[in-house]
Amino acid sequence: MTFSLLTVAYWCVFLACGLPYFAAWIAKAGGFGPHDNMQPRDWAARQTGWRARANCAQANSFEGLPFFIGAVIIAHQLGAAQARLDMLAAAYVVLRVIYIALYIKGIGSARSAVWALGFLVNIAILFVAR
Repeated sequence: MTFSLLTVAYWCVFLACGLPYFAAWIAKAGGFGPHDNMQPRDWAARQTGWRARANCAQANSFEGLPFFIGAVIIAHQLGAAQARLDMLAAAYVVLRVIYIALYIKGIGSARSAVWALGFLVNIAILFVAR
């Protein structure tokens, strides 16, 4: 694989794929032990507060990935203006980071607004092609 062929948008896909694991790491940091690894989903189901919200942010991050990945690939295939595509893909990743932070902090209204913006960015990526 030639890394020089990867656009900023493709690197954003790579980063977005890491965000669910980042949220899971936050959920488990300092509270997940070796014995919990026997049944990690049971451990996650018992969590409350910010740990539970971090786990939910993980799930939502996985749920949002297919649309983002598909939108970026489709935009590339349709010959999207690269600078615009890169900007929109970077905006999506930034919005998802903000979304995770708001989710963990329990700020629901702002979190929902940021989610909606991310969804609109995905739609814009689909229509950025020339």
